[in-house]
Amino acid sequence: MKVRNFIDAFTRMLGKLKKNHKVKLEGQSVKLNLGCGLAIYGDWINVDGSLNALIASCPGFVHQFMYHQSGANRYYTQEEYCRLLGQHRFIHHDLSYGIPTFDNSADFVYSSHFLEHLFRNDAENLLSESLRILKPGGVVRICVPDLEYAVSQYSAGKKKAMLESYFFVDDDNSYYARHKYMYDFQMLQDLLRLVGFRDIRRCEFQQGLTPDLDHLDNRSEDSLYVEAIK
Repeated sequence: MKVRNFIDAFTRMLGKLKKNHKVKLEGQSVKLNLGCGLAIYGDWINVDGSLNALIASCPGFVHQFMYHQSGANRYYTQEEYCRLLGQHRFIHHDLSYGIPTFDNSADFVYSSHFLEHLFRNDAENLLSESLRILKPGGVVRICVPDLEYAVSQYSAGKKKAMLESYFFVDDDNSYYARHKYMYDFQMLQDLLRLVGFRDIRRCEFQQGLTPDLDHLDNRSEDSLYVEAIK
């Protein structure tokens, strides 16, 4: 078994064991970044089921050693990787089981290019969980690859690139890397409305009610940005 496959299996097993775990969040403005990978910023609390989130609270020498086992070594230097893990707060949790905190505890929920990595029922559950943990008037911002854009690439003759980038993503057989569903605005709007959100609107890149979008939003060309209110 490849090392990456073993790591995936191990982190998924831990996620299942901790699926009912809850963390009490306190602060003047509580902001959760769900399924974040290492796309993180400032005082956001980063919730992820990856190896990186699992080892973030470990001593620095563990970060240095595990850097070479992480897929992050393709995008970050070892120094950047260790700094990101050491200077930000992570909660290791498999989000297909929900969000590991209590009702009405967060002001903002942000998730970028993660929802498509969940099966449709798990995505509905995550949005329902986002509604549960947000305070009244709290904001959720969901960013996903835009299905309408993906279809336009097919129509433009970029068939192979479209299939490999949006529908059959395979990152060294990583379970977490695969896309399991896709959304256009109407589909995501319907899902948010179904679980109970209101004032659902499509946003522009780095524009909206959510703070720190100039640091969090990325991939402007092919992304769909949607915000909603509890």
